[in-house]
Parts: sequence; C-alpha cells; structure tokens
Amino acid sequence: MPNVTFILADGRAVTVQAEAGSTAMLAAVTRSIPGIDAECGGSLACGTCHVYRLTGDCGEPSTAECEMLDALAGERRPNSRLSCQIRLDADTEVTLAIPAVQG
Repeated sequence: MPNVTFILADGRAVTVQAEAGSTAMLAAVTRSIPGIDAECGGSLACGTCHVYRLTGDCGEPSTAECEMLDALAGERRPNSRLSCQIRLDADTEVTLAIPAVQG
C-alpha cells in the first residue's frame, strides 16, 4: 500500500496509507487532512490541493498541471505539485508539505 506523509502547515506530520491507483488528494480528503480541499471545480486556476513534494518520486507535472500551478494564490516553488495529480502506486512513499495558504 502507498504511504503518504503530509506535513501540515503547523509542522505536524501525519502519515496515511492510501489505495494504490488513487491520488494524494483523495488520501488526504478521505482521512480529513487539514489544508487539502477536494472541491476544485476543475478550472485551470485550481490550487486548492497544492503541496510541496519533499521526498519521494511522484513523476513530473504535466503541462496542464504547470498551468494550474501558475495561477496559485500562494507561493509556487520548483517542488510545487497539485495533490490531485499525484498518482499513487503500490510502492509509493512520498512526503508532501501543505502550505498555509491554498487557492
């Protein structure tokens, strides 16, 4: 099973097991991880599930994801990702930090 560690805005770390084939966003929402909102509306301005990848491999962002990240209200960094775009394989081990400001 994939393991995703979320570093919350207050610095606490929460590790959850997820379902293979799901996303990091789904893992966060189903386990009530604060700071990740599943209601993005699917627009290119979406940034409600923005995270910073700290460790682990979750692939490269697509062109569409990069466009969505360009519209963030918060700070975009080289390791910025949208958790809805991070697909989890059976052996995924990833650490994601949730910024204090979403959107």
